[in-house]
Amino acid sequence: MQRDEYLKLAEVEDDMWYFRSLHGHARRELEARHAPGVPLKLLDAGCGTGGLMVRMRKARPAWTWSAIDFMPLACDLARERCPGCDIQQASVTALPFGDASFDAVASVDVLSQIPFPDEATQAARELARVLKPGGTLVINVPAYRWMWSYHDESCQTRHRFAANEVRNLLQSAGLHVQRLTRWNALTFPLIVAKRKLFVRAGETSDVKPQPRWVEAGVRGLMGIEHAWLRLGGGWAWGTSLLAVAVKPRT
Repeated sequence: MQRDEYLKLAEVEDDMWYFRSLHGHARRELEARHAPGVPLKLLDAGCGTGGLMVRMRKARPAWTWSAIDFMPLACDLARERCPGCDIQQASVTALPFGDASFDAVASVDVLSQIPFPDEATQAARELARVLKPGGTLVINVPAYRWMWSYHDESCQTRHRFAANEVRNLLQSAGLHVQRLTRWNALTFPLIVAKRKLFVRAGETSDVKPQPRWVEAGVRGLMGIEHAWLRLGGGWAWGTSLLAVAVKPRT
């Protein structure tokens, strides 16, 4: 991402509806597979400015986080926001950790930032390599190539994914896919309209503060989406793809 986008991200990700929901998805899937009170070692592979770790450390203090990001600015901002975490500048395609180092790995909105399929395939293999047998990987990527817009240009997105691409990527890395669903479904028509129909000149990414009434309304819709996923449901449409995979024990 561009420097300005990281600065915007650091300002809004603790409160903006999208990141609250994204991090909530990661938390739900991790807690469903790992007891919250049991000490775990986790990796945020592509941490950005550290929002996921900030939120998860408050909720689950027994969990210990390491992180990497490719951008020095992102690492500096994450270190400020997450004191005590091991945060290193590195690429998701060459993780600076040994085999089977982590109980769980999260990599949210990261694989879309690197060339597909070659580097994305290498990244998936690296994420699998550092997982312990039985460990959990949670990833999130943007969906639908036809949804490409000013938002992707500003965020320097390299690829928007189809569901079968995500599944094949994880399976090729030797992982067992337990959940693959789209989300951001109830807001989907509004986002399509904003990004494809009512585009203003000079528009940058949608990572920005929203009016209170918009924030409150969208948080309510996200609450419905989360409730359905907690019940075991899934969404056939939406702007993002969430995948959860497990590394086999043998």
